[in-house]
Amino acid sequence: MGLKAMLRDLVIKNRSYRRFYQDAVIERQTLVGLVDLARLSGSAANLQPLKYMLCCEPEKNALVFPCLGWAGYLKDWAGPSEGEKPSAYIIILGDTTISQSFGCDYGIAAQSILLGATEKGLGGCMIGTIQRQELREALDIPAHYEILLVLALGKPREKVVIESVAPDGGIKYWRDAKGIHHVPKRSLDEIIV
Repeated sequence: MGLKAMLRDLVIKNRSYRRFYQDAVIERQTLVGLVDLARLSGSAANLQPLKYMLCCEPEKNALVFPCLGWAGYLKDWAGPSEGEKPSAYIIILGDTTISQSFGCDYGIAAQSILLGATEKGLGGCMIGTIQRQELREALDIPAHYEILLVLALGKPREKVVIESVAPDGGIKYWRDAKGIHHVPKRSLDEIIV
């Protein structure tokens, strides 16, 4: 299998997973390795203003979980239930002593981390709906760090499938009666101008 096929496979497997085998432990060293991928990724003007807070202990995870919003399109779902919560989190922070603007750096970093997680058989979800002040207080995050994104990580407990956007143009993800998560994607022809 060529590199091109391997990367495409990783991208396809790298879905937004929101339900996990909570008891599947992720070691801190695994998180460190994932952050190393982000460290090696591109950064605007090579400023490298991002910092990372790692959480993989159940007690610390319990502080992070209630500060997050899980799936805006699934109105009747409050998030993963006990036993399905993430085993770990990586909180991406912007160090304002280095830069006041973080551009797309944290998106690049998050994608690198999640592709690395996928390669290890893990899954994750980028979460931008964050009760930032509550999270700052819960984890005692210093004021000079801007909370940019939280990555929820774990061994996926759900199946996520890609499908074509419906004829009505609807792009909202949804779950069927079996709990399979469906993610509509626009066609290649539609997105190339």
